[in-house]
Amino acid sequence: MASSTVLVAAEAFGGKLDAARVAQAIGRGVQAGNAKLQADPCPIEQLPKDFDERMHRAHALLIAAPRLSHEMLLRRDVVFELATRARQTGVPCYAIALSNELDLFEARILDLQLVLEADSERGLTSAAKRLASLM
Repeated sequence: MASSTVLVAAEAFGGKLDAARVAQAIGRGVQAGNAKLQADPCPIEQLPKDFDERMHRAHALLIAAPRLSHEMLLRRDVVFELATRARQTGVPCYAIALSNELDLFEARILDLQLVLEADSERGLTSAAKRLASLM
């Protein structure tokens, strides 16, 4: 039986949008976009020890990061690491970013299925709703 959980790994988008609030906004969008899916919020700054286990059980990983960029790939930061783990275990990975500066090749390296941009809490919910409708 396929999982109905979307693991939402979120970073803070600055200002009033801390990681937990970003994950909650995305969770609302996931559930609005596909009633069969449930969001499992996971703020990136406090990844639990069972993250990999939760990801393996998930229908998909949805990463929320304020900026996706070439420099992020070079630094091999946490977003890069999470997308790589998803790719290596066969879990589809999507992203929502305040700013997406990745070119198509870089997004392919991370095996990101689709990257959407959002600049507000409402925008995060809307983007997640769109992604969930495609999952």
